[in-house]
Amino acid sequence: MEHAIRCFSALVRAEKLDDLYFVLVGTNGWRHEQILAEAAKCNVAADRIIVAGYVPDEELAPLYSGALAFIYPSLYEGFGLPPLEAMQCGTPVITSNSSSLPEVVGDAGIMVSPTDADALTQAMRDMYRQPELRETAGRRAIERAKLFSWDKYTDNVVAAYRTATIS
Repeated sequence: MEHAIRCFSALVRAEKLDDLYFVLVGTNGWRHEQILAEAAKCNVAADRIIVAGYVPDEELAPLYSGALAFIYPSLYEGFGLPPLEAMQCGTPVITSNSSSLPEVVGDAGIMVSPTDADALTQAMRDMYRQPELRETAGRRAIERAKLFSWDKYTDNVVAAYRTATIS
């Protein structure tokens, strides 16, 4: 996440933005101290980085829905539930082009290398500067999210167990 903070800070400095905020949501976990230190180092953007901490599940949808974009530059992801949750709210997603994320996001978001600062900063810039891109990505996100549901997941797991027990 330090990488995303640095990219956000670079964008705010380069574009001289005064109306863009970066909201960090999540429990205090792995690399928490480094993330907070990186946020504090951002000279121009430090006052625009909001560390929300843990947010209950029932309060996530309003956060996703109110966001310009959901940024998730994960190095490794088992499935990609946070981007999918954002997509269900019609929030454009910027995420990694690796792991399981391309399979989840499809054409409904912008995917970049999770270590490419220029690409992530440009993706943020594009989402900020191009309302038509946000609108298209938001519509695609909702449609793409419809491909995933707990019912489909459960049906697939049950079918896998049945196949495994028959074999």
